[in-house]
Amino acid sequence: MALQSPFFGKRETETPAARTIPPTQAGRIGPLTATPPTPATTVAPPETPAAVPTKDKDARPGADSLLKVGPLIHLKGVEITDCDTLFVEGTVEATMDSRVMEIAPPGRFKGAAEIDIAEIHGHFEGTLTVRDRLVIHPTGRVTGTVRYGKISIAEGGQLSGDVGLLATPSSRAASTAT
Repeated sequence: MALQSPFFGKRETETPAARTIPPTQAGRIGPLTATPPTPATTVAPPETPAAVPTKDKDARPGADSLLKVGPLIHLKGVEITDCDTLFVEGTVEATMDSRVMEIAPPGRFKGAAEIDIAEIHGHFEGTLTVRDRLVIHPTGRVTGTVRYGKISIAEGGQLSGDVGLLATPSSRAASTAT
């Protein structure tokens, strides 16, 4: 039976408590050392600076969250949230809401994604909503339902399926007014 590693579970923050060394081991160097017993020795924990947790992203510049799926990784059946940047070299079958997604040439994404900026060098299949800019490079292929704010397709890039311009709040208001 395998034990759960703290690597995968939530770590509790603990302050190390003072240890008391028993008198029989306080002066002991080796198994044959004959030293008289001494009173118990107290060892204080090392001083550590107080960590101030921050929940505001703006307070930590450059602390964007990045998820990189390597070339031999197959990530299936997940929902990706709170990810600023997704970089795919392997295969991902998921739903996600992110800021930036880049699919490298060997990479594949299958599922639904809502993002600000998408750079496609590999393959995307599914429902893709790009709020700002979609860039399909010469090796990129996108199939499925695609909505975008702005689009750029390099020579050789492929786009097929139900493709359309993303309705902006001002265009939605104009269409409901008529």
